[in-house]
Amino acid sequence: MRHLSRYLLGAADRRALRWTDSYSLHRIVYDLFEDVRGDDRQSGSGILFADKGVRQGVSQVLILSDRPPRPPRLGSLETRPLPEGFLQASAYRFEVVVNPARRDNRSGRIKPVRGREAIAEWFCERGPRWGFDVHAPSLLVTDVRADRFGKGGGVATIARATLAGSLRVTDREAFVRAVCQGIGRARAFGCGLLQICPCP
Repeated sequence: MRHLSRYLLGAADRRALRWTDSYSLHRIVYDLFEDVRGDDRQSGSGILFADKGVRQGVSQVLILSDRPPRPPRLGSLETRPLPEGFLQASAYRFEVVVNPARRDNRSGRIKPVRGREAIAEWFCERGPRWGFDVHAPSLLVTDVRADRFGKGGGVATIARATLAGSLRVTDREAFVRAVCQGIGRARAFGCGLLQICPCP
């Protein structure tokens, strides 16, 4: 069973929790959960999240998890099970923050995809492996940026872009996996959570 949570944090909460960047938000979200992975660190955390920004001084973070979170030390948290049948529609409106990147065939290094048009093409190309076709005319690419934060004594940089539009499910099993496990890279830092709403 998957659990959908909305975590609300005011300015005083953010200061007390030392939320300054994507790495500190990763810590804040993951502190809500028991680490149940054991020695298998490759199995994934079972936690996806998306920073929805600040409205009237209150930050909202959406979280999808394979287990319920603990009550937070600060802020307010609302959690409910993902409704049965929610992932059985044939079409959805969606929004997702992605880390658009490709592996360079020559060097083997991961390189960011640059430019809104190239990011849109990258996403549409990968849709079928995630179990859906993107309705290209509906696709909007916004908030393209490089996210830099301190990590392990150094500085990490993640390319981010927000995409929104509509999709049609073509492979139910792959689609459910994409929703539950996230898509693309940098999922531990707020990328990859498909926020979806069934279309009539």
